[in-house]
This record gives sequence, C-alpha cells and structure tokens, in this order.
Amino acid sequence: MNTFWSAFLFAFYIFAFVAFLMVLFTVLVDLFRDPALNGWAKALWVIFLVFFPVLGLLIYLIARGRGMAERNLARNQTVPEDDSWGQHPTGSATPASDIEQAQSLLDRGVISQGEFDALRAKALGQRF
Repeated sequence: MNTFWSAFLFAFYIFAFVAFLMVLFTVLVDLFRDPALNGWAKALWVIFLVFFPVLGLLIYLIARGRGMAERNLARNQTVPEDDSWGQHPTGSATPASDIEQAQSLLDRGVISQGEFDALRAKALGQRF
C-alpha cells in the first residue's frame, strides 16, 4: 500500500514539474515576443524568473497576464490557417509530361526559351 502512494506522489511531482516548465517557457516566449519591453526590462524579468521562479511566474502572470492573452490572440489572428492540403502542385510521373507542361508554359509566354530548355534538361536528367 505504501508503494502505491509513493508512486502516486512521484507521478504527481513529475506532472507538477512538467506543468511548471510549460508555464515558465510560455512566459519566456511571451516576454521575448513583447515589443513594448526594452532589453533591460526583459533582462530583469529573466533574472527574477531564474532566482525566484515560482514567485516570478506568479507576479508575471498577475501583472502581465491580460497583455499576454491579448498578444497571443493578436498573434493567432495574424497567422493564416493553411487549409489548402492537397492543392499544391505535385511532380509528374514521366519526363514527357514535364516537358509537355513546360511547352504549354512556353506557348502561353509564361516562361522564356532559356527556362524551357532548363526545364527540359531537368526532366531528362541532363545537366544544363
């Protein structure tokens, strides 16, 4: 019975330590991404987080938690979601289809004769 509780307590300590590290790294990432803080302020926060980690995290989250959430929300809104899975062009299976595609691009005036020659040489596995 004693080994069960010691194992449970050990698992809880590991969980708490991993959670602490996740919060610490999240705060450090937010700290260095914040353009409003200058280098000295960032250095002071890092020193405070190194020497007093639990107290530093609590003070940071209380003092700058709202701004942290706002910066995270703004960053997530500016990152485009890539939902174009499978819509990117893929290579063809044969050199003939590569040359045919390059010829159609040349006929439409999209590429020059030199670019066509380079694509044809690449499709045929030659050095250009």
